[in-house]
Amino acid sequence: MLTGSCLCGTVSYAIDGLDMPIGHCHCLTCQKAHASAFATTAGVLREHFRWTQGEDRLSCYESSPGKVRRFCSVCGSQLIAERPGQPHVILRVATLDQDPGARPAQHIWTSHDRPWLTTAEDVPIYPEWPSGR
Repeated sequence: MLTGSCLCGTVSYAIDGLDMPIGHCHCLTCQKAHASAFATTAGVLREHFRWTQGEDRLSCYESSPGKVRRFCSVCGSQLIAERPGQPHVILRVATLDQDPGARPAQHIWTSHDRPWLTTAEDVPIYPEWPSGR
């Protein structure tokens, strides 16, 4: 079992595991919704997902026809997205409290990448703040 939560800890969930590969979605909707270059997601079958705290504090937004994003009404963290007819929810992997043991299998919608998005080889990498900051 894996657990996850929002930034403020108001909403939490548990899953039995990831049922679909991890992927990075670069679509414009994910960029805007997450204020990020891409969103890291994985599918979890509905029977393997359960809210454990704060379900009543969730808000939702239909970002495209039939796709609902669920997020904490306190801190705004997106936790899942779902389409009611699908057997799975789309979990926001970064909200997991533990390493799921899987690694990303794909990047999708890279045609929407922004000009400022670079690869790790293009810029310096620091484990924390750069020295002298």
